[in-house]
Amino acid sequence: MAGAFGPLLRDLRQSAGLTIEELSHASGVSVRAIGNMERGRSRGPQQRTVEALAEALSLGDDRRTELDEAARAGRPRPSGPLPGACELPREAGDFTGREPELALLRRLAGRAGTGASAVVATISGTAGIGKTALAVHAAGLLADLFPDGRLYVDLRGMDSLPPGPGAVLSRLLKALGVAEQRIPGDEEERAGFYRALLADRRSLVVLDNAADEAQVRPLLPASGAGMTIVTSRRTLAGLEGVRQIPLAQLSGEEAAGLLRAIVGEERGRSDPGGVAELARLCGNLPLAVRITGNRLQSRPAWTIGQLVERLGDEGRRLEALAAGDLAVAAAFALSYRQLSGAARAAFRRLALAAAPEFGVPLAAVLAEVDLAEAEDTLEELVELGLLQSPYAGRHRFHDLVRLYARARLEQEESAEARQNARLRMETWLLEIALIAGRWFEPDHGAPPPEWRSLVPLGSREEANDWLQTEGTAWLDALRSAARRGEHATVVEVAGAMYWYSDLWRRWEHWREVFELSSGAARAMGDRVQEAVQLNQLSWALTVCEGRTEEGERTALRALELAREAGDVRRQGWALFYAGYALRTDPDSVDRLLDYTRRSADLLLEAGDLEGYPQAVTSHTGALRRAGLVAEAVERNLALVATLRDPGYGGSTAIVSYALGAALTHLGTDYLALGRGPEAVDAFRQALPELRAFPIASTLARTQRGLGAALRLAGRPEEARQALAEALRLFEEFGDTDQAAEVREELDGIG
Repeated sequence: MAGAFGPLLRDLRQSAGLTIEELSHASGVSVRAIGNMERGRSRGPQQRTVEALAEALSLGDDRRTELDEAARAGRPRPSGPLPGACELPREAGDFTGREPELALLRRLAGRAGTGASAVVATISGTAGIGKTALAVHAAGLLADLFPDGRLYVDLRGMDSLPPGPGAVLSRLLKALGVAEQRIPGDEEERAGFYRALLADRRSLVVLDNAADEAQVRPLLPASGAGMTIVTSRRTLAGLEGVRQIPLAQLSGEEAAGLLRAIVGEERGRSDPGGVAELARLCGNLPLAVRITGNRLQSRPAWTIGQLVERLGDEGRRLEALAAGDLAVAAAFALSYRQLSGAARAAFRRLALAAAPEFGVPLAAVLAEVDLAEAEDTLEELVELGLLQSPYAGRHRFHDLVRLYARARLEQEESAEARQNARLRMETWLLEIALIAGRWFEPDHGAPPPEWRSLVPLGSREEANDWLQTEGTAWLDALRSAARRGEHATVVEVAGAMYWYSDLWRRWEHWREVFELSSGAARAMGDRVQEAVQLNQLSWALTVCEGRTEEGERTALRALELAREAGDVRRQGWALFYAGYALRTDPDSVDRLLDYTRRSADLLLEAGDLEGYPQAVTSHTGALRRAGLVAEAVERNLALVATLRDPGYGGSTAIVSYALGAALTHLGTDYLALGRGPEAVDAFRQALPELRAFPIASTLARTQRGLGAALRLAGRPEEARQALAEALRLFEEFGDTDQAAEVREELDGIG
């Protein structure tokens, strides 16, 4: 009842034989506060005040509980938030998607009140991703679970001076029905009062647009049956005991659905392809999709296709994504203003990166800082939602954020500064590509000991990872070097890819690489080098793209150039690649025999000890194709003997690989003749030689041949093991067709 706490406290103090001053000294509670309590002016002191008084009075459990219940009864307990105070904002009524996130929030709401701690969820993501929309929509769906009311506060986290926790607590306490004069002046006491009020309520609180952890932490309840949802562009990773829900952009289907919901199903159905394209041009970002939908609604005469055309111009896209007081660029600008100067510079310059993803070293080169500083800068950008980090060490822009970064770069840095940054990045990319490519050259390998870089290239594996991960980036740098007329650099980098390209045949850009390098050699007037690069282009056309007729023509053009230059060796290689283009054409066996025979003769004449055995094995393959298997066996046996001669010379690794290839061809010949045991022996001798320069496709074919030979020799279990290894290698290489054939062969073994 009203005033019950005061008389009880007075009785307990007098029973203990204490004056107000003595109780104040023992408890740490001021004389004035104790007097106000006993006179009934303060009817419901905070829990920690009650505990301090009970301790000073040396109360037993029963009297302590009695005092605590009297204080609890005196605290204000309005039935719910005051009408109009901290009300949820209006929903647009067309919320779309986010089913997994909504399901998670429903599960969390169901746990409210079942544990020791209050339920808190944080929703984070870049500007315009739909954080507020999700939180408000979830609050509407969960209303039945929180009968004591729902509160909403915009924390204005992107303001230059966001409100402090004390001001926010004051608003929340007033919304909970606490009179202003009863709100404690001290921020810590205010937070304690707020937590005490929420402890017994099933309330949902939405704290929108938080600035940082320091602003939010005092606003979180310690216990109780309620739930708090916090949204922020920052991840708020420093908050303890919360469930983090990071938001990505909508799927293409969800974004198109949101657009249809805004403009109306009838208009959306009139051009479904245009709707999907608009969603894509908006980067599936909810804010951009909403602006686009609003623009269409306000311009009923516009077609969807007309807006697609407007947004198709990247230079004008951000400008077009504005409607009334909604603008994508303005949303990004709020985050940009929060950045440090170093992070702003890095953000702008990262727009120069050609690849959709980039690593810390590239950021360090563009920002002209060391790796540690670059990593800190990238984390700052991720924290504010201006970059995404799909996995450790890799970062990427949302499409629209990249356009915003590009606009900032053009407006805030001079043309000279932009050009210098791009040149610095591209020079660095091509230097790394050159060193990484040379790892796979038998006579080159590891970088020189004195070489230093931001990228670790201490092994072939690291070199391979970098070349593949940064393929888009270094290829774009190669294009730029070609445009600038840096022909020698283009030829040198492409030349370093000669051996590596055979290990990554599935990359779809080899044709372009060698088109650039052959064009660069032509611009230099170097016919020999042009022939070299045209031979590589022939390989790319034949092997990577299956354009065999073009591959043959390109090799024959290289042959003409080599003849004009009087280079016998390059003539031999041109004929080799011309034959390579015909190796699967059943109607060109005669040309294939001619090309491969002449290639071997010319390479032998030129003294090319590495090229000659490749040409011979190519010729023996042609003999087998022509049905001259016995002759192929003779040539292969002679080649094996030649390569095993210690006086042969040449690169050890290349000759070893050539020996393995010759033995593989020999095994294939024996298979064709039905001589299983001899085929098994040849394939088994081939494998150790091939591992000196491990090309997965070649090893896989040899393993497959061994499996067939073992099966022919009546050794099914060993055949199964060899074919299983072949299958693993084909799958590792990405050759799905050959892998499927090997599976069938495995299934056929009884």
